[in-house]
Amino acid sequence: MRKLVLSGFLASEEIYINQLEALLLPMKPLKATATTSQPVLTIQQIETIFYKIQDIYEIHKEFYDSLCPKVQQWDSQVTMGHLFQKLASQLGVYKAFVDNYKVALETAEKCSQSNNQFQKISEELKVKGPKDSKDSHTSVTMEALLYKPIDRVTRSTLVLHDLLKHTPVDHPDYPLLQDALRISQNFLSSINEDIDPRRTAVTTPKGETRQLVKDGFLVEVSESSRKLRHVFLFTDVLLCAKLKKTSAGKHQQYDCKWYIPLADLVFPSPEESEASPQVQPFPDHELEDMKMKISTLKSEIQKEKANKGQSRAIERLKKKMFENEFLLLLNSPTIPFRIHNRNGKSYLFLLSSDYERSEWREAIQKLQKKDLQAFVLSSVELQVLTGSCFKLRTVHNIPVTSNKDDDESPGLYGFLHVIVHSAKGFKQSANLYCTLEVDSFGYFVSKAKTRVFRDTAEPKWDEEFEIELEGSQSLRILCYEKCYDKSKVNKDNNEIVDKIMGKGQIQLDPQTVETKNWHTDVIEMNGIKVEFSMKFTSRDMSLKRTPSKKQTGVFGVKISVVTKRERSKVPYIVRQCVEEVEKRGIEEVGIYRISGVATDIQALKAVFDANNKDILLMLSDMDINAIAGTLKLYFRELPEPLLTDRLYPAFMEGIALSDPAAKENCMMHLLRSLPDPNLITFLFLLEHLKRVADKEPVNKMSLHNLATVFGPTLLRPSEVESKAHLTSAADIWSHDVMAQVQVLLYYLQHPPISFAELKRNTLYFSTDV
Repeated sequence: MRKLVLSGFLASEEIYINQLEALLLPMKPLKATATTSQPVLTIQQIETIFYKIQDIYEIHKEFYDSLCPKVQQWDSQVTMGHLFQKLASQLGVYKAFVDNYKVALETAEKCSQSNNQFQKISEELKVKGPKDSKDSHTSVTMEALLYKPIDRVTRSTLVLHDLLKHTPVDHPDYPLLQDALRISQNFLSSINEDIDPRRTAVTTPKGETRQLVKDGFLVEVSESSRKLRHVFLFTDVLLCAKLKKTSAGKHQQYDCKWYIPLADLVFPSPEESEASPQVQPFPDHELEDMKMKISTLKSEIQKEKANKGQSRAIERLKKKMFENEFLLLLNSPTIPFRIHNRNGKSYLFLLSSDYERSEWREAIQKLQKKDLQAFVLSSVELQVLTGSCFKLRTVHNIPVTSNKDDDESPGLYGFLHVIVHSAKGFKQSANLYCTLEVDSFGYFVSKAKTRVFRDTAEPKWDEEFEIELEGSQSLRILCYEKCYDKSKVNKDNNEIVDKIMGKGQIQLDPQTVETKNWHTDVIEMNGIKVEFSMKFTSRDMSLKRTPSKKQTGVFGVKISVVTKRERSKVPYIVRQCVEEVEKRGIEEVGIYRISGVATDIQALKAVFDANNKDILLMLSDMDINAIAGTLKLYFRELPEPLLTDRLYPAFMEGIALSDPAAKENCMMHLLRSLPDPNLITFLFLLEHLKRVADKEPVNKMSLHNLATVFGPTLLRPSEVESKAHLTSAADIWSHDVMAQVQVLLYYLQHPPISFAELKRNTLYFSTDV
């Protein structure tokens, strides 16, 4: 594992050195012209823009040249901690670079604006591709390259984490790596403040302090169409802005669309708000199509990356993916949130969650309790305020997955069972109900609603819900008072608006949630207490594998025995079930998730075990969910999981790596280490599951759903290992199930993997695990 981590890091270090080289390339000719009668830049400007780049390049070149032979002639006793320690001790050069970084950027930007020649140079710097890549050069802007050193320290710190994890405590490298990590972390925390001064106040021209309280992206309905806005709530004013389109090299700026002093802001009641031109909700199937396009584009980008495709092609695909994600973000919200300026116009936003709407409303109402004065901003004041938004904002990116970091927590996949028991703390009797929301990759969606408990101050629902989680990290509970007054219809969406009595959110902590038993909790919201219980289940977690007594059947028999006997590459049962599902079950809603009838599955199992000649006839008559269930049962009953007991710990370590290059290297290497029958069958199943996910708009089975169903079936710890762990973890299956799902999801999201290519292509510095 140490070797794999280092191999991946070395590959990315080579790319970094090439980037620094590309940055240095124009420096010599620019210096040469500086002393002539027609300089492109002055010596002063050159030294400011390229400050410390040469030193950083030399440090990393020396580090790379020392580390490379150690990794290529690998020996587990090899020591390289001193190299990382030396690298960390030279971070002072980075400190000097960071201190100058803003000035360097501003100087480069000014020079670009005043000098066409320099603008051309800075917009298309050529970066050499890695030694073994077909792609010889990629074009990158100077601004992007100047950010690379800042990015690099974070990457090196992640690698040090991974290395320490896989270095024995008694290894001579251990204390050196610990020291390097400590220096790097201290350095990172000191520079983060310099790069991102999170000041939240702006001084008004009158010398008063105005604080930013909340900001975020909201969808505004303007002139009957949806527009994405960045909304800023200051202590005394709400400002709605949009990012201006800027020409290359320029800093981004906000453009103010409108503002309302909080003293003039009111929330119209639904019946007061004038009926705005109806904005048609987007049809569900079109939203599903967008999701489908996004997942297809994701896999195309990965294909291009795997085939070392041209960076232009990758950029084009990324742009397309961002456009689709942006469309989804724009068109999925449906919950109206209207605000009104008592001196004029009303404005309408659409949000994806009622929780979010009440958060904005509460934050505004809290500020309005202070003694606020109405005012009008002069054009200079408005310019200063809008100009400050860029520095002050706390939400930097549009909330789409393209903007998410690879190392962000993946959340929970599976089913959350929630029982909403009762609520206390209401001042008077009312008609009460609760709704449950969970996040799904950044968006919150309402998943369940209790019945209305009439005319009570102590409702007792005791209702159970099964909520599917897809990368979820939080559960929200909202408590409402039901309104039956027909006159209170919201003109925006023809629904009667119910009053939120309270709302609360809890983090779905895997340790707490993933137990066999119900976990009872109370959520407090504005003096109201809602009692609920929950437990998380991941399918197929605790079934033991019992090898078959007879070696003639297929269930419970080693896959190598079955394929040898059949003279096949993939067991007949797998091929037949897959064929049948693709023929008539691929558009079945919930295929592989919905259970078939147990007696049907047992009947099919008996027929396959007896190798009965009526198999095909029986398959064509059988309910498709039973066939899907038979395939899952076959993999579940293998004497050892398809991805083997031996490699299980390595899969768990590989998926936990933070560095993408090391992870790719490790995960491909592990596939190569599988026995051939297991590998061929796994690749066959992988392609089938991708085809099932291609029909997600119809069958509602995404790659995530399928990984949740199959991950714990194809991959699990051996019983020996589970017993060893049971002392520390209440339930080993639920403890590991997240990682099992992630492993399968990694391969499902990976561009197609061919057996021949895998066996032929020994990846960068590969070695035995």
